[in-house]
Amino acid sequence: MNQKQLLMHLSQVSFAVTEAVLYLDTHPCDKEAMEYYQKMKNLRQEALAEYQKKFGPLQNDSNYDECSWVWTETPWPWEC
Repeated sequence: MNQKQLLMHLSQVSFAVTEAVLYLDTHPCDKEAMEYYQKMKNLRQEALAEYQKKFGPLQNDSNYDECSWVWTETPWPWEC
């Protein structure tokens, strides 16, 4: 995926995670919903890791190098 496609995918799975959390707040015993939440959460983590590997950190707490501050050295997501 290119940067724009990966950002769209990340946005979609992030939305799914948020919606699953809201549903589970009122239906905590729904096993299917919990499985769906886990699946979407894993997809989000994978997409975030892929984005960071290809394009740099997307979140300011995602810096892997503790000796430098690379957060502002890459283009902002909307500049792609």
